[in-house]
Amino acid sequence: MAILNILNYPDPRLHTIAKPIEVVDNSIRKLIDDMAETMYAAPGIGLAATQVNRHLQLILVDISETKDSLKVFINPKIIESIGQQAYEEGCLSVPDVFESVTRAERIKVKALDREGKSFELEADGLLAVCIQHEMDHLLGKVFVEYLSPLKRNRIKTKMKKRAKEHLVNA
Repeated sequence: MAILNILNYPDPRLHTIAKPIEVVDNSIRKLIDDMAETMYAAPGIGLAATQVNRHLQLILVDISETKDSLKVFINPKIIESIGQQAYEEGCLSVPDVFESVTRAERIKVKALDREGKSFELEADGLLAVCIQHEMDHLLGKVFVEYLSPLKRNRIKTKMKKRAKEHLVNA
């Protein structure tokens, strides 16, 4: 397994629309393992393939305290959504930024698992938020795009400054 590089906003590659995965094979399972290691090391509770510059419809989520309940969603589709909730979100691609975003309160998602078997999952609360957040990445959308233009520009400026400082200190 390997820790992958996570793209940081406003990297334009984060706006790439992910392609469906045609075949779930060992290369996809290796990507899943590498993404899981990357997500846990970050540390985070969700990661989309887009964030590691692999533009495939693959997301991982683990909201457990013990980090032992990894959920894999290949080619995920939301087939039902109910209600609304505001939740403070963060993102591994937008480090140290947390903002409230309104999303569906409950969802039903259909996807393939790491073996390529189809499943459906009903989710609410943090799990529903996390799945929707990660699925946005597959559409080339970062959570800060739900914010006002003023907040978004402040975050973009902060991220660019942070990237410059990182280069100077590297």
